[in-house]
Parts: sequence; structure tokens; C-alpha cells
Amino acid sequence: MADLAATRAATRLDPHRLRTDFPILSTANRFGKPLVYLDSAATSLKPLAVIEAVDGYNREYSSNIHRGIYELAERATGAYEAARAKTARLINAPEPAEIVFVRNATEAINLVAYSWGRRNIGRGDTIVLTEMEHHANLVPWQLLVQEKDGDLEFVPVSDDGLLQLDVYEVLLHLRPKLVAFTHASNMLGTINPVRHMVEMAHAAGALVLIDGAQAVPHMPVDVQELGADFYVFSGHKMLGPTGSGALWARRELLEAMPPFMAGGDMIREVHLRRSDWNEIPYKFEAGTPDIAAEIGMGAAADYLLDLGLDAVRDHERELTRYALEVLPREVPGIELYGPAAEHRGGVVSFNLPGIHPHDVAQILDRSGICIRAGHHCTMPLHERFDLAASARASFNVYTIPEEIDALAIGLREVVRVFDR
Repeated sequence: MADLAATRAATRLDPHRLRTDFPILSTANRFGKPLVYLDSAATSLKPLAVIEAVDGYNREYSSNIHRGIYELAERATGAYEAARAKTARLINAPEPAEIVFVRNATEAINLVAYSWGRRNIGRGDTIVLTEMEHHANLVPWQLLVQEKDGDLEFVPVSDDGLLQLDVYEVLLHLRPKLVAFTHASNMLGTINPVRHMVEMAHAAGALVLIDGAQAVPHMPVDVQELGADFYVFSGHKMLGPTGSGALWARRELLEAMPPFMAGGDMIREVHLRRSDWNEIPYKFEAGTPDIAAEIGMGAAADYLLDLGLDAVRDHERELTRYALEVLPREVPGIELYGPAAEHRGGVVSFNLPGIHPHDVAQILDRSGICIRAGHHCTMPLHERFDLAASARASFNVYTIPEEIDALAIGLREVVRVFDR
């Protein structure tokens, strides 16, 4: 037991040390206040390793990929494909060829909806979603069932922010073609029982798509262990650049799906009246991609793997538990949403009664504290809790308890301003 405790202690994150990897954390706002960044669920900060990887491509070997046979182009192609292999390793994909590079999780879901959905969803077919989905995992399916005359059904959310799995079991009796749900909610922080839900869906004959945008940066994700058919995530939420992301899908599904977009690089042969498609994943990567961004995402994958995703999860669980203890104690009247710390990621959404979240965020900004205010692209979930909007603090590897203390102090100042 002592050896195990020593091992865990040795692998614990030191967020204070890690903060030196993130140059932006040494900056101040226009009032001279140091940055307290609590909006990582929207977009994460970037470490030097990622910044330097992107800069290295632009400075040293900026050229197109998969085309040129000169040294510069071959170096770019090698770095791009190395990033694909790193991304596959991050989620334990069986092979890099099952990783399709996209701009973000939104594009990945649209790719599946367009390419798989339009071939496999027909009149009367059902897709099961949940009430806690981000708009990116809702609107594409709305468009699909409207076009195909299909149906959407939704797993409800309990008052404590958990999916009602008894209702999910009933909905599976409808024999849906697809079940799509988030691995972790970006508003409630809820971490869903993915493996169990996948097993239930497969037993009902459905394929499963998981939105992992809020999971991949924060916990170990093994797509083989989870058993899902499609898994999507964004680079900019996992310490990588904007404009980067990935779709993972089982090889047999990708091979059966038609292309999402047409153009250069996604073809093997082109004739005037017909074309033959390239092999996967290139069949889904038309045109010149954001090469630098995907190389940066590969660097972010390496950074997270070096930290250890178990250590990342432990760190954020402790931060969340601390926030759920400190905020109601230090900010009387605050309303918190979502489950207990053991069931949620590093996300805490809240409201101060009688004060609009936009006002909360604006006043906090004077102290350098950055939070999200609004509906967080989850309007139906806000309707479920009868909320027009909410404020949200979200954490990452560089977040420290002192920033949660600063948030509590800032929120007391918000209350003081409005009580004048």
C-alpha cells in the first residue's frame, strides 16, 4: 500500500509548475489584474510545446502535404501523419487510419450525419439523443430527420443532472438506428456511463456516436474499451489550436461511408465523368487542411500523454470538489447545477439570484477573472432547468485552487455591487 501511495504521489500533477508552460498566464488585463482563466470548457490555453510545434511548421517547413516530393513537403507530410498517430494513441484507436482530421467536433458530427446518416436513416427511423447535448450534437440530427422524415427521441436529465437510464432503456425498445450522446456535459459537467450506455444501445441494434469534446482533454479515453462506433473531439479544448479536431470511427464504417466533401486529395483517380475515392482516412479530407493546427493537436496529445490522463482526472476532480465546497460557503445564495464531484468533470455552472450571468461575467472581468456566461450552446438543457442563462467556471491542468478562491471573492464583489 505504501508503494502504491508513493507512486500516486509521484504522478500527481503540479499545476503551479505546469503554469510556466502557458505563456498567456503571465499576462494581465487592462486593469493590471493577472489572468484567472476559468473558461477552459470553451477553449483551453496552449502550452509552449503546442505553440512551438505550430510555429516550427510555419517557420521551418511550411509546405503542402501528400503532394510534393521535395524535402520540405515530405517533412510536412511526415509531421502531419505523425500527428495522426499521436491522436490515435491518445484515445487508443486501433490504427491511425481510423482518425479523420476535421476542424472540430462539430464538423466531425456533421460528417457522420451527412455521410453515414443520409445513407442509413430513412422514413420512420429513430435517433436517440439526450437533453444535455451541445447544439453541435443536436442540430445536425434535427436537419437529418427533417430531411429523411425520421424521429428524434431524448433521454431526460434528472434534477441532480444525471441521465435517467430507466427511460433510456425504454427508448431503446424503439430500435433506434443511432444513439448519440455526450461523454461529459459542457454545462452540468456530468460524466455519463458511456460503456454501459454503449452496451445497451448495441444490444438494441443501434450504432453509437460519442461527443468527447469535454472528455478527451480531462480523463483517459479508450475507444476500444468504450466500444463506441464513432467518437469525436476538438483540438482547441485539449490544449491544441483552433481549427483542429478528429473523428474516430471503426474502419468498416469509414470504408462504407461516401465522402463528405469532394475535391483534391480525397480521390485516387479523376476522369471527366467519374472519380475513384482515396483510401481512408484521406477519402474524408478534401483540399488542403489546416496543417499547422493538426500538427499542434499532435503536440497537445503528446503533452497530455506525458502528464498522464489519470493524473489529469485526479487533479480536476479535486478542483471540482473544492469548488463545490467553497462557492456555496463563501457566496451565500449561489445556485449550483449538476451532480456531485465524483460524477462530474471540471465544470461548475451557477447563478446568483437576481443578477444576470452577463453582468456577473463583466464585473469579474475587471478582476481578470474569465468565465463563460450565457446558454453555453445548450439551450434545451437550460430550458429543462428553467434557466434563461447561467455562468460557468471550468478548469484544466493549469487551474489552481487559488483561482477558485479568487472566483469566490469576485462573486462576493458582484453581490456587493448589486446590493448597493
